[in-house]
Amino acid sequence: MYGNFLDDDEPPRAPEPPDPTDWTPFTSQSQFETAKFLFKQAQMSAGDIDDLLTLWAAEAVVSGGEPPFVNHAHLYKTIDAIPVGGAPWQRFTMTYNGPQPENNVPLWMEQKYDVYFRDPRKLFLEMLANPAFADDFDYMPMQEFVHGSRRYEHFMSGDWAWKQAVGHSIISAVTLA
Repeated sequence: MYGNFLDDDEPPRAPEPPDPTDWTPFTSQSQFETAKFLFKQAQMSAGDIDDLLTLWAAEAVVSGGEPPFVNHAHLYKTIDAIPVGGAPWQRFTMTYNGPQPENNVPLWMEQKYDVYFRDPRKLFLEMLANPAFADDFDYMPMQEFVHGSRRYEHFMSGDWAWKQAVGHSIISAVTLA
């Protein structure tokens, strides 16, 4: 009625092992390693990435090769296309629609802003389905007391999560001596 239940003793399905030669959406391991270095390790700015790739392209003309990315936008677009999980990035545009002064309207009140997000429900379902979280993910609100003092450890031990559960018969309390 509310899903496809598994037997309690049935182990979760093991994910398919990845193909060691598949670097999707990257064209090669070298392109992947370059993206990883520029974006994660060096945390290089977009302008510096463009400068480096321009130098790389100039050298590639001489040597007959080509740079791994055209520019920073190509690098970012490739990273965003990594097919991990089933919660794709979404976007909406918003503008300020509140009261504005008659003169000297600040730019932020007139500009459009893109907001990028992933569906939190889909992300949550992916976390629940991930075997790596099987023993390390608290999905029920809890209150923990140590020597008479409330202990806040993570989101599910906070007041908001606890208040959301009140009256729903899913409350769990832990008291430690």
